[in-house]
Amino acid sequence: MNRKTIAVLFGGQSSEHEVSCVSAVTIMNAINTKEYEIVRIGITKEGRWLYVPTTEDVSSGTWKDSTTTAVISPDAVGKEIICMGADGVRTISVDVVFPVLHGLYGEDGTVQGLLELANIPYVGCGVIASALGMDKLYAKIVVDTLGIAQAKYVPIMKSELQDMEKAEAKIERELTYPVFVKPSNAGSSKGISKVHNRTELGPALLEAAKHDVKMLVEETIIGRELECAVLGGAEVSASGVGEILAAAEFYDYDAKYNDAASKTIIGPELPAGKEEEIRQAAVTIFKALDGFGLSRVDFFLEQDTNRVVFNEINTLPGFTGISMYPMLWKAQGWDIESLVAKLITLAYERKR
Repeated sequence: MNRKTIAVLFGGQSSEHEVSCVSAVTIMNAINTKEYEIVRIGITKEGRWLYVPTTEDVSSGTWKDSTTTAVISPDAVGKEIICMGADGVRTISVDVVFPVLHGLYGEDGTVQGLLELANIPYVGCGVIASALGMDKLYAKIVVDTLGIAQAKYVPIMKSELQDMEKAEAKIERELTYPVFVKPSNAGSSKGISKVHNRTELGPALLEAAKHDVKMLVEETIIGRELECAVLGGAEVSASGVGEILAAAEFYDYDAKYNDAASKTIIGPELPAGKEEEIRQAAVTIFKALDGFGLSRVDFFLEQDTNRVVFNEINTLPGFTGISMYPMLWKAQGWDIESLVAKLITLAYERKR
């Protein structure tokens, strides 16, 4: 039986570069190599696209030493990867792409647009859903129409920071401290700060502005942090619910990936009816954003009121050893190999 070819993209220029590499190793190790030949394309932080010979090169980090450039041709007929190195130029026909790219320049619709031009099936959400899911502000604008609760928020543009006092006053008219300041486009909690007073507000806005020209300032929701995984195409399923117990004041990058005291709980005890409410809300939001393939949808269960409050959606969630998405599906009977195979199958379904 002739094997098909799957290209796995990883790395990228976003602040989640390292997480992407770890996720890619998990996924590549789960791909059925009897059915697929894997072509690895690593994208450096500077934006160079490199052909990577082995998965071990990704695990060790030596992939960045590759001297062979590999790019996906936007030609809609050839469906090719063009490799250019010391031994000349060669092309590789590709059947499907798994873009294991978290954050900007990968999860935000940009790479998805390239793959649409190239007419190549790919895993995950399309251009619109990827762009909306990456942009917290516009995701909130869509969810505002669904009748699902979310934190009050104030959008701030980077240009407004030229008059910091005016920007601070705008926020204080709508929200009371403490608040969260976030870049609208960023992942793994990069650039997010919890702000307790005006003294902290200006520096937090400037930090968020390092990551995006749009920022979001949100009221603080005190409650449990809960997540739900979504999987499917024409038919969409939601997993059970997982809970985050952050070691830090909030679940920032270090708490997620560097602090062993942070924990995840699959199937936590919840008040009656709340798990199903979260599962239904996750599917509703996924569909409203034109989602396809996979997403992880994050919520709060507000203290005292037990109100379910939408936080954000991730259209290409992590696949590391501590990532919630694969753990939630494992609890539903999907091992990582079956999950990856399903996601690849859905890539062809979406193309059809």
